[in-house]
Amino acid sequence: MSTQELTQSGSSNPFLRLAYEPVLEQLGDDYYDVVAAVEFPAHRLRFRNDDLLPLLGLEPESVTDDHFLEAFGKFRGVGPFLALRYHGYQFGEYNPYLGDGRGFLYAQVRGQDGELYDLGTKGSGTTPYSRGGDGRLTLKGGVREVLAAEALHRAGVRTSRCLSLVETGEALWRGDEPSPTRSSVMVRCNRSHIRFGTFERLLYYDRKDLTAILLDHVIQVYYPHLAQESDRYARFYAELVQRVAQLVAQWMSEGFCHAVLNTDNMSITGESFDYGPYAFIPTYNPNFTAAYFDYGGRYSYRNQPAICRWNLAMLQRPLSMVIASPDMELGLAQFETVYEQTYTRRMLHKLGFEQVETTLGETLIVQTLQLLHRTQISYHQFFADLARLFSPEWRDNSSLILSQGSCLQGMESSEEFLQWQQFYHQQLAQIPEAELSTMANRLHRHNPQTVPVRPLIEAAWQPIVEADDWSEFYTLLDKIRAC
Repeated sequence: MSTQELTQSGSSNPFLRLAYEPVLEQLGDDYYDVVAAVEFPAHRLRFRNDDLLPLLGLEPESVTDDHFLEAFGKFRGVGPFLALRYHGYQFGEYNPYLGDGRGFLYAQVRGQDGELYDLGTKGSGTTPYSRGGDGRLTLKGGVREVLAAEALHRAGVRTSRCLSLVETGEALWRGDEPSPTRSSVMVRCNRSHIRFGTFERLLYYDRKDLTAILLDHVIQVYYPHLAQESDRYARFYAELVQRVAQLVAQWMSEGFCHAVLNTDNMSITGESFDYGPYAFIPTYNPNFTAAYFDYGGRYSYRNQPAICRWNLAMLQRPLSMVIASPDMELGLAQFETVYEQTYTRRMLHKLGFEQVETTLGETLIVQTLQLLHRTQISYHQFFADLARLFSPEWRDNSSLILSQGSCLQGMESSEEFLQWQQFYHQQLAQIPEAELSTMANRLHRHNPQTVPVRPLIEAAWQPIVEADDWSEFYTLLDKIRAC
């Protein structure tokens, strides 16, 4: 029985009555394996993302916690579940033994915005690609992913989001967490689970025919504005380059380190997803590395733009079976320009400016990063203070700029800060007085007051461990969303 047929079975659960579209399923089983969800011993709903329900055409008040548990904890009523096949470059080495090892594509649904969305699991049990693992997700891992996705969404990053997190009552053993640790299953909502590695697998098996089918599918579903173009393949790749360049610029401006930028973690839609050992940088340290196992710093904060470009270059290998390599090189050549433009624009917004003369704007950004690097004050608190304390009086008196900033930690009189203060004032003096309120609004819009750096995550997690107290987690989540 197909997904569409199952959703017409008369269930009272609104999730099971959605008009799911089995678009990927209809491609055929060259791209996936049908799998079953594990039966968990317990089901406790720890997070439900009511903000996403209107996108699915549902009213939050019409959806109960039991509805969430039935659909996304017990996994009843909808199917088949598809574990996707893919390969990938992991830390620069090709790995042909990948695929969805602890998750599956639950269903696809058309959002109210007209886009197709995947509902995909994480921690739902073993698959043919589990490689000896248990196919589970730790509760802490689920908590961290909820926080990352909501924070990035708040910051205007093109990201997946968690729809639900269910605690499942199993004890898991992990080398990077105190064990035994609690278990969970998560359902994320994102634009596609098709990865760079999905195409890389097809090159491994020399399947030009399947590559063309998959590429036509990707363009038709996710790049429909290109579907009728004679050069749609080359234009698709060029647009993907632009999307990825914009995405990594978003990460960099928000001080976000993904940590595991293997090609199996790169979405063909240019969307950020699958958050494991990520971290928001505490201070501006270009060499900051989030993953403890990234011994060489391959995926350090500084390296993210270069790695994303490298991943795009590797994607040319499978795509070269159907796209001329010179055409793709022309597309890839735009990466640096798009990245720099996007990063510059976002950093100027974080500093409060919409437009400044190009050289002056770039200098202001450099001056700001030098200040943050030399002083090692909090990256996020600096921008939060800039938004919180901004006053039109700064335009007339440079000594007032961030004079009460909590981030400075007694550095108000340091040479580094005073130099930056004077330069910032020079730029501010060029802003017409009537635009200062707009500048204040821009600062508040682009600088969240709360970012889930590791100490905040740990402070929310500890009461859960000690007393099953979730209040700090929900408080942190509310602060992230309210920014």
